[in-house]
Amino acid sequence: MNNRAFYITTPIYYVNDDPHIGHAYTTILADVLSRYHRNAGEETLFLTGLDEHGQKVQQAASNRDVAPQQHCDEMAPRFTRLWEKLHISNDDFIRTTEDRHKRVVQDILERVYANGDIYEDEYEGLYSVSEERFITDKEAQTGEFRDIKELKEKNYFFKMGNYQQALIDHISSHPTFIQPEHRKNEIAGFLKQPLNDLCISRPKSRLNWGIELPFDSNYVTYVWFDALINYITAAGFSSDQESFSKWWPASYHLIGKDILTTHAVYWPTMLMSAKIELPVSIFAHGWWLMGESKMSKSMGNVIDPMDLIDDYGVDPVRYYLMREMVLGQDANFTLESFIKRYNSDLANDFGNLLSRITTLVKKNFAGILPEPGKLTQPELDIRSSAEDLVELVNDKIRSMNINDAIEEIFQFIRSVNRYMEYQAPWKLIKEDKSSAGRVLYTAAESLRISAMLLSPVMPNRTKDLFHALNNDSVSPKWGGLQPGRELRHHEPLFPRIELKMEKQKPEIKVENPENMITFEDFKKVDLRTAEIVQAEKVDGADRLLKIQVKMGADTRQIVAGIAEYYKPDDLIGKKVILVANLKPVEIKGVESQGMLLAASDESSLTLVGLDDNDLPSGLNVS
Repeated sequence: MNNRAFYITTPIYYVNDDPHIGHAYTTILADVLSRYHRNAGEETLFLTGLDEHGQKVQQAASNRDVAPQQHCDEMAPRFTRLWEKLHISNDDFIRTTEDRHKRVVQDILERVYANGDIYEDEYEGLYSVSEERFITDKEAQTGEFRDIKELKEKNYFFKMGNYQQALIDHISSHPTFIQPEHRKNEIAGFLKQPLNDLCISRPKSRLNWGIELPFDSNYVTYVWFDALINYITAAGFSSDQESFSKWWPASYHLIGKDILTTHAVYWPTMLMSAKIELPVSIFAHGWWLMGESKMSKSMGNVIDPMDLIDDYGVDPVRYYLMREMVLGQDANFTLESFIKRYNSDLANDFGNLLSRITTLVKKNFAGILPEPGKLTQPELDIRSSAEDLVELVNDKIRSMNINDAIEEIFQFIRSVNRYMEYQAPWKLIKEDKSSAGRVLYTAAESLRISAMLLSPVMPNRTKDLFHALNNDSVSPKWGGLQPGRELRHHEPLFPRIELKMEKQKPEIKVENPENMITFEDFKKVDLRTAEIVQAEKVDGADRLLKIQVKMGADTRQIVAGIAEYYKPDDLIGKKVILVANLKPVEIKGVESQGMLLAASDESSLTLVGLDDNDLPSGLNVS
């Protein structure tokens, strides 16, 4: 990693594309990393932008009967509007039609040409219009290239093969140059075959929308030789040497796995020829899938991030995308999994903890955050966990394990919720107000540290949380919350959401009235309050939990199919409703002595519980 400053880039997106969830993911990922490094006090440069040259742009403009530049100017705001809506904090937005970029491209071309690595030759072969490059017979047979035609023309070629061994050596001596590991292995395999020279020009007779070659005005440069150079343009190459020395080499080029070869082979060899240092790391992430298919316009399965934001808010979308994809692997997007993740993590664990704390402080301490006093062992354990969490999250983010970092934060939040259940400040307040204050301060400070660590992922909702806690400390050290401050009113941080149904379900009619029960029948059902005291997985059953519940002086064992929705540790201390007179049955070899009441829909399940935690277990429910 570049220790002087942190410089991160996204690919520059193709101007003709409609922005979709794939574009949003890469840009949010870059934003999260740049925010994290800024929070750590590092100088940071975050670059994104647009690729605006090439044959397809020229053709699209012609079809609209407008000039190519006008076409690009009208297309570009679709991306800038989305980045604003996603609260992307980029420092620069580059367009390859800008004069600053054209000058750098021509400068690099001059350097590579002067180095003897560019020559003119006649080429005859297959050309893919869709990919805007010459392809081999073998590539044509794969069926992955469209609009293929035979072409014979003079062009300029880059001697990419001159740098093949140097690139192999660099990859070998810099283990994190290409990440993740399986992408590095992919490129290593590719480099076992001789590298062909790269055609880097197009004659103006068939393409004039590009940057003119400085040594031959009859040609424009190939779009990849143009586009990749944006990374050094924005860093100040040839225009601001002080800036370039500060930011280059880039810390990370974030890319999709489909453009790995251009970034991990074309780009490094171009830089080597121009005698420019290589970037520190190229990180290729996976694709967002719908089912087993990559999202693509041609398949009609593209998700518009604007729609998701309008329906569910910016930060939940950012959270889901960062939490759900393991960097380097593909991930599946479904609306059901989005809502389940939102309700479980954000509504139940995170937002509910804030509501419980602020409600109890307002009710019992006139809204003033109480003094922590002398911490007892449970509070010392929480503080120690918080201090360990800061280091753990730091390590995981710097090793690009973003989803693991988020999960560690939420494991900590869940532990704080369990601490609240165990300590029960709503009970303590009646016996020992100072102890209740200590518990509430500890929970609030834990929440502050959690929010600070989550702020790069959810910058707006965490800002709302800091406002509610009347907090202005962004220190990761314990004790940032100041007792004596009045907590502020806040709306629910993450209101639960329900899965929208496409069609209204028809009213259920009772076809057999004889199946209806009377009130006397209902009275036979013995419903009791109960408290969960132990829970564990049932061996050999992914969905089942074996649960011990206390019902007054009695303890019962229940087998419940809720492992998909609750972790065993999260259930301890929960007050639930038990069907106490159900005939015992054996499930997977384990006896179940009753049933827990629960409500569910297509995406979630929630145990029916008690709002008043002071109620004892064993009471009749009627």
